[in-house]
Amino acid sequence: MAQYGFYFDNTRCTGCRTCVMACKDYKDLPQNLTFRKVYDYEGGTWAAQDNGSYTTDCFSYHVSVACNHCQVPACLAACPQSAISKDAETGIVSIDEELCTGEASCVDACPYGAPLLDEERRKAIKCNLCAERIAEGASPVCVEACPLRALNFGEVEELRATYGTDAAIAPLPSADETYPSLVIKPCPAAKQPGDTAGKVANEKEILEVAAFVR
Repeated sequence: MAQYGFYFDNTRCTGCRTCVMACKDYKDLPQNLTFRKVYDYEGGTWAAQDNGSYTTDCFSYHVSVACNHCQVPACLAACPQSAISKDAETGIVSIDEELCTGEASCVDACPYGAPLLDEERRKAIKCNLCAERIAEGASPVCVEACPLRALNFGEVEELRATYGTDAAIAPLPSADETYPSLVIKPCPAAKQPGDTAGKVANEKEILEVAAFVR
């Protein structure tokens, strides 16, 4: 089985949200829902020195994340209707809307906030890694849209061989929760999952698209 996933270059991302809007437009999502989110993570302080100067440990960076098509999907395990499946050929996790009854168990279970509840239709929806585009030899629309080339996709083992094995930085959860199909190149300022020195600066934006801040 080929397991497809995302690569995210944290050193390149400027937080422009082009990936977010490209996905939103392509998937024709309602105003309050988006499959890809960008976290603005920042922290640090300034300290006065005896000589009148100041030192700082301030930091700020952006994290773009969508569904990670995990090796052990929490959403799949939580669904009472067996509406979520993991494709045997590509590893892509998808939702069968015909089977979904809108109980939102998957929404509550995912540590990345990937599944969302479409309140109007009472259906859970999420990123399918643009499986239809991949089948035609194209890239996911978020990857194609990124002006800084901070996103890529492919077979996860090949991504790891090329870019390394990091799969989590703050504010994302630890990778051992669901074993995401994700590879990250951290920027020098990046903190480890569980970090308490920083905070999500755009919490209102994230929460308004039904995401979780961990």
